[in-house]
Amino acid sequence: MPYNTTAIPPRKEVTGQTLLPLTRVKKIIAVDPDISICSNNAAFVITLATEMFVQYLTGEAQNMTKLERKPRRNIQYKDMANAVTHQDNLEFLEDVIPKTTSYKEVKAKAAAARARVSGGKGGGKAAAEGERPTDGGLPNGKRPKTVVNGNGVNGLSRGRVLSSDAADPNDQLETEMREAHRNDGDVDMTG
Repeated sequence: MPYNTTAIPPRKEVTGQTLLPLTRVKKIIAVDPDISICSNNAAFVITLATEMFVQYLTGEAQNMTKLERKPRRNIQYKDMANAVTHQDNLEFLEDVIPKTTSYKEVKAKAAAARARVSGGKGGGKAAAEGERPTDGGLPNGKRPKTVVNGNGVNGLSRGRVLSSDAADPNDQLETEMREAHRNDGDVDMTG
């Protein structure tokens, strides 16, 4: 038996009832620390505004499905992401509903970032082809940890400091951050 996929038309007249549960909206409003008191009328208007926003967003996503070569009846995530990308007034949702990327693209970006952070050594050809780096690191791209007498020899840090005339000033910050995270161990105070 096929599913009923007919769209529910939006209401034309105000009936005084909402499709979203009003009590749940009130609970969400109560969680916000900036709002101390919210009247029932204000919660009702917020619920109606939320319903109208969801209808508008899904309507724009449905328009994106109609623009495809083979239109569909069901809205998918990619349709929502396309609607957010193409509509200027939905631009604030770009962080919430990002456009999807393929695994290959993510892997290539990660390899390029890894090559940039490591200073470009061994990352040129390997990063472009998406292969494992051959600089002796682990398969996940991390370097093996080496610990000598806690966080250095006789308690001294063995961090690498770049010269002040380095090509990229961000390299100094990245190196210092890596050293800080590597040597950030807890001290046992129980004696």
